[in-house]
Amino acid sequence: MARPYTRILLKLSGESLMGTKAYGIDSDRLGAYADEIIAVAESGVQVAVVIGGGNIYRGMEAEGAIDRVQGDHMGMLATMINSLALQSALEAKGYKTRLMSAIKMDTIAEPFIRRRAVRHLEKGRIVIFGAGTGNPYFTTDTAASLRAIEIEADVILKGTRVDGIYTADPEKDPAAVRYERITFTEVYDKGLNVMDLTAFTLCNENKLPIIVFDMNTPGNLRKVVAGERVGTLVEF
Repeated sequence: MARPYTRILLKLSGESLMGTKAYGIDSDRLGAYADEIIAVAESGVQVAVVIGGGNIYRGMEAEGAIDRVQGDHMGMLATMINSLALQSALEAKGYKTRLMSAIKMDTIAEPFIRRRAVRHLEKGRIVIFGAGTGNPYFTTDTAASLRAIEIEADVILKGTRVDGIYTADPEKDPAAVRYERITFTEVYDKGLNVMDLTAFTLCNENKLPIIVFDMNTPGNLRKVVAGERVGTLVEF
């Protein structure tokens, strides 16, 4: 398999782990994702992963007695639940992993230390980054951008249930057209929703390309890493 990328960061939403469920984690979907990730790692690509927590709790939806900061901390814990689940699924299939947390959780995860994370990747381990950035008011999209920049990843691969970036929401507008390639400037100008603005700007300022693709189609992750035209590439 051709490998235009040496080191990638895969961003998954927490909602993607629900599969056909209304909430929580679908074991079949989790296992399928683990297979896809392992296939890429076994090809020699260094793989890091960031997962959201929206299938369990979203801090920005905190209401009533829960203030935004507390809610965001609860959301960070939700990402750790998903990260532990993915770690378990990967290791059950015989692959070595490391889970690193932005919040100190010594009994279940290593603290995030950039040099240590890079070393794990160099040794062929799949590294999962949990607990977001460790700070409230920042999304896991921003955490993914930040960690990708810190570990000097070649690209962020944003796995979604949609096969790329469209002129409009394809689930609402049947006339929407998918972009194969688009620049950061065009995304800004057209007001397209790729990532939250903080995360997107971080990628733009640090010249980090983004590929948005359908993670639920088997083999798509491998195709993206091999350089095939899958999804939408956001470039400069």
